[in-house]
Amino acid sequence: MTTPAATTDLSALPTLSSELSELNEAQLNDFASAAEALILQVTDARALQDLRVQLTGKKSALTGWSKQMGKLSGDDKKTYGGWLHEVRSRIQEALTAQQQELEVAALNAKLEAESIDITLPARGGQKGHLHPITMITQRMQQYFIQAGFNVATGPEVESDYYNFEALNIPSHHPARAMHDTFYFDAHYLLRTHTSPVQIRTMEKNEPPIRIICPGRVYRNDSDQTHSPMFHQLEGLMVTESSTFAELKGLISEFLEAFFAKELTVRFRPSFFPFTEPSAEVDILDDNGKWLEVMGCGMVHPQVLTNCGIDSDKYTGFAFGMGIERFAMLYYGIDDLRLFFQNDVRFLKQFG
Repeated sequence: MTTPAATTDLSALPTLSSELSELNEAQLNDFASAAEALILQVTDARALQDLRVQLTGKKSALTGWSKQMGKLSGDDKKTYGGWLHEVRSRIQEALTAQQQELEVAALNAKLEAESIDITLPARGGQKGHLHPITMITQRMQQYFIQAGFNVATGPEVESDYYNFEALNIPSHHPARAMHDTFYFDAHYLLRTHTSPVQIRTMEKNEPPIRIICPGRVYRNDSDQTHSPMFHQLEGLMVTESSTFAELKGLISEFLEAFFAKELTVRFRPSFFPFTEPSAEVDILDDNGKWLEVMGCGMVHPQVLTNCGIDSDKYTGFAFGMGIERFAMLYYGIDDLRLFFQNDVRFLKQFG
């Protein structure tokens, strides 16, 4: 904004003598009042700075009067000095106040020009979604919760006892070779399965028990179908009448519900230290090939005894499956590592 010439025209000030001794207090007060009025008319920061120089600079009338103070007598110095100080103070305060007003006005004008309507939708924004592993976990949990199972969790840093010993896998047992374990020391490790959650649950609760145990597990293995960290969902049911036939029916119904189609399911005899009898579960794919999907079996009586449960009164069955394995089958993915590479191009397909 251009300041009108009149706002910096010093002709608006009263004409006073250049000799300080010829002035009185009233004349100087009139000069100060006229200067204040002139300052209030300025609406541009540069014009205000020019006016500051004209009113208080080296060539200003105020500076000229101040230089004459040395010629005055002692009493006159005191009198005129007080008058000049009052005039200078009023002018400086007026200049400072007007400068602040102009700065605030400039800031408000800038904010107004740059204002953003925050109620408008963001440009190019995309909604996020759950990770495919999380979605598969929820899909699996949904079936078992509807079947009367509760979700149980436990620590990922486990003791050797809960991860192996209580599950009928002593230190000399060859089954330990199946688990490439991450050890912290001789007693603590990263759990290799979620079975320790089953042990902790049986220790703290009386049968009947119906739980599933989803969570992260760790094994020192990495390739197209294995990862050092992966997810398992294990299940446990302990009652006075649990049978292998009941286990087979539950697993078959779960698989058909999960894949949303009729399946041919095969239970193949196998071995696990913590179940007896034990079985691997296979399904027949569309190409006529058998695919192994999970393991299961009746809880070994020794495991029940280790947890303080009467194995003569109660029986139980357990099952376990890799969540990534089911995700690969469900989505048709042939490399497990894709789930953990955080490639948005891959992940956004599952939204």
